[in-house]
Amino acid sequence: MKKIIGTVVLVLILVWVVPWSRINWGKVTFQTPEVVSVSGEAKSQQKNEIASFSAGVMATNMDKNKAIEEVNTKINELIKSVKDFGISAEDIKTQNLSYYQEQRGSQNPGQWQVNNTIEIILREAAKASELTDLLAKTGANNVYGPNFRIDDTNQIEKGLYEIAMQDAREKAESMAKASGRKLGKVLSVSDGGTSTNYPMYLKADSGMGGGAATEPGSSTVYKTINVVFELK
Repeated sequence: MKKIIGTVVLVLILVWVVPWSRINWGKVTFQTPEVVSVSGEAKSQQKNEIASFSAGVMATNMDKNKAIEEVNTKINELIKSVKDFGISAEDIKTQNLSYYQEQRGSQNPGQWQVNNTIEIILREAAKASELTDLLAKTGANNVYGPNFRIDDTNQIEKGLYEIAMQDAREKAESMAKASGRKLGKVLSVSDGGTSTNYPMYLKADSGMGGGAATEPGSSTVYKTINVVFELK
């Protein structure tokens, strides 16, 4: 008890005697580090693995039901031919379905026009010429393709991060040297995105006699990262 009373008395004396208002306590500040921000880039050219096609059937008739029946018959024949070629049902899907009547005046209605278009995914790009030739011999009025692309860019992107980081570091070191400084540690990194440059989309006119020779070629995958380095 005596110790507690003694401590309290000592504190009161200090509060009363010490000129607290005259003491300069200073201040705590956080200095923002000097930095350099750069974008690192990398790219990889890869062989295309997939080819996609768009095949459409169109019919016109004064009788809407007859036009629809004609389109349905032709599109079913087209799908059967594509499946017989080796395309799985999962890689064939309806892309567009429409019908409308031409307007020639209220007393003179026009014909009905019906369209059905399917998308076809060919997972063996080397067979693109064969499928192009097959589609040209079907009842399809409009055929677009082949449109080549890479199947999955995920693994390719992962392999580009290290290259992009090295590119970013080289750029930052050049900037630091130009300013008479040295490069410090990495403060932050963010993904700047990925883009892929695919070959052009081709169109095959209706009525063509046979499929043109095609080459899958390659596509280029681009990766960008944003990096902030410390400057010393």
